[in-house]
Amino acid sequence: MKRPVRVLVAKVGLDGHDRGAKVIATALRDAGMEVIYTGLRQTPEMVVNAALQEDVDAIGISILSGAHMTVFPKVMALMKEKGMNDVLVTGGGIIPEDDMKTLNGLGVGKLFAPGAATSDIAVYITDWVKANRNF
Repeated sequence: MKRPVRVLVAKVGLDGHDRGAKVIATALRDAGMEVIYTGLRQTPEMVVNAALQEDVDAIGISILSGAHMTVFPKVMALMKEKGMNDVLVTGGGIIPEDDMKTLNGLGVGKLFAPGAATSDIAVYITDWVKANRNF
């Protein structure tokens, strides 16, 4: 790859717990990626617009609020509207396994539960970008 992988890490909605998102952002930076962290209380529109402006390869959404079945589909719909078909949407948090499968069926990439190894997340994103992005 000619440049580092660019990842936007986002907290969407009223979920105010951001320690996990900050840990992931730091781990991805340590793995050599460029990371843009949006901070707390973002809307799906804000996340997609920032991802478009920053020309990211992946969006990682951290969600603990239980709103994952609303947030992820909205982000996917907005990305489709903007032609962002080659950007990975991944994430993690408190998401039941059945919901993870449903979201995967909507085009969301692998979702990570609490306790997932940060190295596994970095490898997943890097491998996906190598296989799906052209730069």
